[in-house]
Amino acid sequence: MVAPGENMKIDAERLWDSLMEMAKIGPGVAGGNNRQTLTDEDGEGRKLFQSWCEKAGLTMGVDEMGDMFARREGEEPDLPPVYVGSHLDTQPTGGKYDGILGVLGGLELIRTLNDLNVKTRHPIVVTNWTNEEGTRFAPAMLASGVFAGALDRDWAYAREDADGKTFGAELERIGWKGEEKVGDRKMRAFFELHIEQGPILEAEGKEIGVVTHGQGLWWLQVTLTGRAAHTGSTPMSMRVNAGLGMARITELVHTIAMENQPDAVGAVGHCDVYPNSRNVIPEKTVFTIDFRSPDQAKLDGMKARLEAEAPKIAEELGLGIEIEEVGHFDPVTFDEGCVSAVRNAAERLGYSHQNIVSGAGHDACWINRVYPTAMVMCPCVDGLSHNEAEEITKDWAAAGANVLMHAVVETAEVVG
Repeated sequence: MVAPGENMKIDAERLWDSLMEMAKIGPGVAGGNNRQTLTDEDGEGRKLFQSWCEKAGLTMGVDEMGDMFARREGEEPDLPPVYVGSHLDTQPTGGKYDGILGVLGGLELIRTLNDLNVKTRHPIVVTNWTNEEGTRFAPAMLASGVFAGALDRDWAYAREDADGKTFGAELERIGWKGEEKVGDRKMRAFFELHIEQGPILEAEGKEIGVVTHGQGLWWLQVTLTGRAAHTGSTPMSMRVNAGLGMARITELVHTIAMENQPDAVGAVGHCDVYPNSRNVIPEKTVFTIDFRSPDQAKLDGMKARLEAEAPKIAEELGLGIEIEEVGHFDPVTFDEGCVSAVRNAAERLGYSHQNIVSGAGHDACWINRVYPTAMVMCPCVDGLSHNEAEEITKDWAAAGANVLMHAVVETAEVVG
């Protein structure tokens, strides 16, 4: 493979302007974004991305899950393309960079190749995966999971949001249900640029994270059923309090994670309480437990302990309990060759870097099951993400996009 010269750099101002322009769609209430998947705002963001891709001379494909694939032709079109990208959907109170940097960083590398008239043997495809966040429709990384054959397409279509709307119906409603069969595309490799979503790179003063592994996760949705009653007139000994059960299981989750240190985390991040009235003892709670670890034995052990001990808590309080698996993937080891391409790019460009394990799930984790994959990370301020205060610097964005471009172009093979 011919490595691109170290003087080949993206246009940092153009990348930043694109990030800020996309952030105008689905603005949050505190400076971030609310562009949840398959909303009108998601549709508007997709149209903007499509228009930029068309101006860059790319051809757009869309599959049955709404995944967007913008292709720059290679000198040998029959060769498997090098894919790059991430996601444009956000959390309800999300930032301007989580996922978006990976998509627009991919577009920027194409713009740069066009500016410099650089040709590659293999085509390059910039990807926007549908429903990476998993907030509106669980689980996360839904479309990339279907692409990788880990999740069933019709099962994905049937996923419901809090209002009972299905993924499939909403995908059709916003006009982004394509006809291309999911997973039919062949890849030479896939690269994803992402903000770290943690504090390590900033604390260590590193510009680039070379992602070698990804944590596995279990999402368990727990439903506790009790009895609604007046908070003022019901004796304490006669209550069947689903809220109390949720509190005790939340404490259990914390205990399990702490007793599996290091390299294990756990929390309850989402909950619904019914009837959610200040003077009514909760009759039902529905909440999601998130366990993560790069160690398969720890990950499965934490799940098993929760499933063994949570029913005992429910029984003690007279509650009914159901535990449903709503999300899972095993720990990931990224492709050695792709990881080396990222590391070599960082070294060639003179960026400080270190190996890192991704604490969050990403579309790359599913794609790694079927094609060689790697990730590039850049720091984020105070490690803050999934928050409207999420922030990065223009220099961090440029460094990540430059490393991404060099790794992608080396893999796609420069012509001449």
